[in-house]
Amino acid sequence: MSGIKRREFISLVGSATAWPLAAHAQQAKLPTIALLGSTTPLVEGERVGAFVQRLRQLDWIENRNVAIEYRWAEGRTERFLEIATEFVRLKVDVIVTVTTPATLAAKQATAVIPIVFAAVNDPVGTGLVASLARPGGNVTGLANQISDTAGKRLEILREVVPDLRRLAIMANVGNPASVLEMGEAQAAASKLGLEAITSEIRRAKDIAPAFKALRERADALYLCPDPLMNTNRTGINILAVGARLPTIHGLREYVEAGGLLSYGPNIADQFRRVADIVDKILRGAKPADIPVEQPTKFDLLINLTTAQALSLEIPPTLLARADEVIE
Repeated sequence: MSGIKRREFISLVGSATAWPLAAHAQQAKLPTIALLGSTTPLVEGERVGAFVQRLRQLDWIENRNVAIEYRWAEGRTERFLEIATEFVRLKVDVIVTVTTPATLAAKQATAVIPIVFAAVNDPVGTGLVASLARPGGNVTGLANQISDTAGKRLEILREVVPDLRRLAIMANVGNPASVLEMGEAQAAASKLGLEAITSEIRRAKDIAPAFKALRERADALYLCPDPLMNTNRTGINILAVGARLPTIHGLREYVEAGGLLSYGPNIADQFRRVADIVDKILRGAKPADIPVEQPTKFDLLINLTTAQALSLEIPPTLLARADEVIE
């Protein structure tokens, strides 16, 4: 999304969340989609723009024949349940979520309103659905397989840091999906003969001390993506460069904000596919009958500016495989 389009989208979202009550009353007869953003419009603007564009292709035009309520948790986990409860009060028709904590909060708030998640690590393991093929209940969406691809990320990291011996794994342990991924990353590190050093985060103020504790103890950092981490991703990457730690991430936003490498699902593509599921639900389908889908598009991003700052040489073979190189 270009700077202008992003600003227009943020402006649109800002005005949409500030409509007077009278305007909301006029929208009352429209089917209403509630979007629970885990971070901010700036972070999620491109993804949500893809969602709205796909809805339009499916003949759902915002403010004409469908209303969209946007709320942003800004990486604060305690906000998820507050926002989900507000959506229940508003009697929306479907709730769209992004992450595991947000989806768990929405499920806690309602067992009736359909919930569609755009990117959840292990929806069966975290209790969101009964199975991928038959979700049951009021929840379905797209898994992101972040933990399943931990080994692939470490293989990519070793191409850039061939003498890698000690790997730091940082995660928000308040997020069950991040705990799962941390375990997968530890198992993958063990298979590769690496020493894994876990770094547990619960709040933003834990991040800087965690990097201080890691100094001189690790050769690289595996970061588990999460709303808290995403909201603080620029600061995390600055601290990582300061600690001379090459980083590997599961989502492109982290590399766009100064991380070294990322390999993972294309979340904007998943948001487009979420629009198709929302379309089915608005036309009468039940979430219980809509199988959970898997990612079909994975992206490899490399930040050459960060590589240069860390005095790292990116192998030409890896550059050739990259979906995007940031210079």
